[in-house]
Amino acid sequence: MKTAAIRRATKPGGPRRRRSAAKTWLQAIAQTARVEAQPRRLLADIVQEWAQHQPERPALLSDRQSFTYGELTARINRYARWARGLGLQAGRTVCLLMPNQPDYLACWLGISNVGATVALINTKLVGRSLAHCIDLADADHLILAADCVDAFESARPHLRRVPQSWILGTDDASGDLDAALAAFEPSPLSSAERGDVTIDQRALLIYTSGTTGLPKAANISHRRILTWGGWFAGVTDASIDDRLYDCLPLHHSVGGVAAPCSMLCAGASVVIAEKFSASRFWHDIVRFDCTIFQYIGELCRYLLKAQSSEPEARHRLRLAVGNGLRGDIWEVFASRFAIPQILEFYAATEGNLSLFNVEGKPGSIGRIPPVLAHRFPASIIKVDADSGGPLRSEAGLCIACAPGETGEAIGRIGSADRDGVPFEGYTDPAETEKKILRNAFTEGDAWFRTGDLMLRDEQGYLHFVDRVGDTFRWKGENVSTSEVNDAIRDCPGVLDASTYGVAVSGADGRAGMVALVVDRRFDFGIFREHVSYRLPRYAVPAFVRLCQALEATDTFKQKKQRLIREGFDPSAVDDPLFLRDPTTGDYVSMDRAVYGRIVAGEIRL
Repeated sequence: MKTAAIRRATKPGGPRRRRSAAKTWLQAIAQTARVEAQPRRLLADIVQEWAQHQPERPALLSDRQSFTYGELTARINRYARWARGLGLQAGRTVCLLMPNQPDYLACWLGISNVGATVALINTKLVGRSLAHCIDLADADHLILAADCVDAFESARPHLRRVPQSWILGTDDASGDLDAALAAFEPSPLSSAERGDVTIDQRALLIYTSGTTGLPKAANISHRRILTWGGWFAGVTDASIDDRLYDCLPLHHSVGGVAAPCSMLCAGASVVIAEKFSASRFWHDIVRFDCTIFQYIGELCRYLLKAQSSEPEARHRLRLAVGNGLRGDIWEVFASRFAIPQILEFYAATEGNLSLFNVEGKPGSIGRIPPVLAHRFPASIIKVDADSGGPLRSEAGLCIACAPGETGEAIGRIGSADRDGVPFEGYTDPAETEKKILRNAFTEGDAWFRTGDLMLRDEQGYLHFVDRVGDTFRWKGENVSTSEVNDAIRDCPGVLDASTYGVAVSGADGRAGMVALVVDRRFDFGIFREHVSYRLPRYAVPAFVRLCQALEATDTFKQKKQRLIREGFDPSAVDDPLFLRDPTTGDYVSMDRAVYGRIVAGEIRL
């Protein structure tokens, strides 16, 4: 495998003229028109088509590993032949636990090309949480990067069934995937070898915390991959001259599917960073000569807080595309870093509702233009503030919000004979049913509940407000309070726990806070080790409140509104408060002086 050149041999001349909103929508529609017309054409086929036209053009680049389109196609074919040799086909699943690198995409593209499903596992998970996700996939095989072996071993004792492990970058001959792949030819599979794989079949499992409970595995078909890739290629006006910088996790739907697949659909290049680094970001953008980068809101805020650097003034970016860029920093971010265009969008891994702010209105997550309203029916409905359930009229129907009113966004579930977008659901049918709102506006209709509170302004633009229920977002991740609670309650000395999110000045989302009832066995050192082992880092509580008792309803449901309202302000809370030190990870006592430093932004969580 040779390394693709980092810098372009030639550069396109001059900035690209910005298209009108109408042309943007039309191009997105055109990019996805072929999906239904060619039901056996998968993303791997598109990559192969580009490899025939431009085999030497870089497809995926990184510091450790890069693929041209020719090399990527060869690698995809080796994975496909390896999977076929193991009998992996429709109905069979492989788990993938690997940090960000180009081989990540080659792996799932190859395995899914012969009909099998690849479960994309969060590399931050350990122990029981990791075991839960592997169990959900019911996989026979697990592909591991060598540096993820320890994490898997922490989960092994908790697995219902241990899959066969294949390790990349190991000297152990019994599970050496590199050696196994080398034994297979890189040539394209014939139709007979590949089998009857269509866009209707499941390609991936991508995990989402949902609104309650442990992570759920969302079904992602080849159709959705192609639709995401084509739609994003259209709205970003991607071409073979583009290079997209992707520092988001590849096990997520945006960082791992929408962003890279849009560029592969367009014959463009993707620069894959192992992780986001504010100090390295602009150096990478310039060094790899990127024209687009994919963001989440927190990423933009981190860049604004970082010291100015020389490379940030000499990039060739034409577009920043992502979600979560809040209105309070939108224009400041665009101005400081001279970003010509920002394309904010809204979507959910398992959801059927997508929004794109192609006009670039600061603070909005987008809108559905009237000409597409019949194709993508959506609504915002009133919900009960306490239960989170939809409010209904005397006729038993949901109540649509007027402009300016906050409610839950829902998207109509479509089918062959009904407008709307399909909802492919989860591996668990019961969890799938929980996300469906039936008989909302007419008898027999079905809508997907996003779990997100939004409002629509007078111009039809939608604005994100918050999550419905207990789930909150922190560090770009959905945090399930019930999952955190389950982990914390297993800690020695903890008698009861209530987890919730609290707003922190200057930060997007809400930081985790837990109110604890403890006995004399409780020790913060043990607590720290316990939650670090049981939970991904973003879910570890930033604040702890020690209480004598926790309020509950007559049916034993926790009352959190007072806890959320009082937050971590020592002047409003009589109970002892503790902060997780961002540097050491230790929990330290909080007083008004520490609180003031957090509010002033001197302590960054």
